[in-house]
Amino acid sequence: MPGLRDFYEDPAVPVASGEERSIRQAHMLARALGPARPDEAPATVLDIGCGDGSAAAAAARVLAGHRIVGVDWSQDALRRAAPRIPYVVRGELTDGGLPFGTATADAVLFSEVIEHLVDPDAALDELHRVLRPRGHLMLSTPNLAAWYNRGLILAGVQPVFSEVSLRRIHGRPGSEVVGHLRLYTARALREFVAASGFDVVSVAGAPFHGVPRALRPLDRAACHLPSLASILLLHARRV
Repeated sequence: MPGLRDFYEDPAVPVASGEERSIRQAHMLARALGPARPDEAPATVLDIGCGDGSAAAAAARVLAGHRIVGVDWSQDALRRAAPRIPYVVRGELTDGGLPFGTATADAVLFSEVIEHLVDPDAALDELHRVLRPRGHLMLSTPNLAAWYNRGLILAGVQPVFSEVSLRRIHGRPGSEVVGHLRLYTARALREFVAASGFDVVSVAGAPFHGVPRALRPLDRAACHLPSLASILLLHARRV
């Protein structure tokens, strides 16, 4: 029986919620870091769980002058990311498994990862370790309380993004199995990140590319109220 790691090694498994989310998140980080200065060392940005590198490549367009390092435990993912990111390294999220010293990173991109983790507490501990004091954490994850999920739950339908099996979808719209183990509302995400040693600066919303075309204007409008948005974009700083 294939395990969870085998599932994530499959290149056919979707790894991101769309380029628009990546671009919004990158602009949030660019505003937080400010422009790179020629008289200063570039900021080191770790894209933890970089997958195929598409999110880091999108971020690089608005983070000119800063150094982006893609990190993933999957060698297959790193091979796919290498053409898109100048630096890629293998690393784990538990037990000091990231190959970086304590307080050495200026920022971490943690995009569409936390919902796949068995132990998110240990993962945030490790991100806290590698970030410098007041370093930036940019985390994105699907919103359990997205506007359409509220209606689905009232109708007795399994909410979008949630999964009960790694083999196929049961009881909800959609057909792609992506291995989500944990889902957050905006309130739960804020509280969890704050309890892990971070100051939460802001939570914003992003649309989801899987929303049917006719409903996409509503999905973009929901981004103005992050608690209803499809995707949560959280900016926090290491205490």
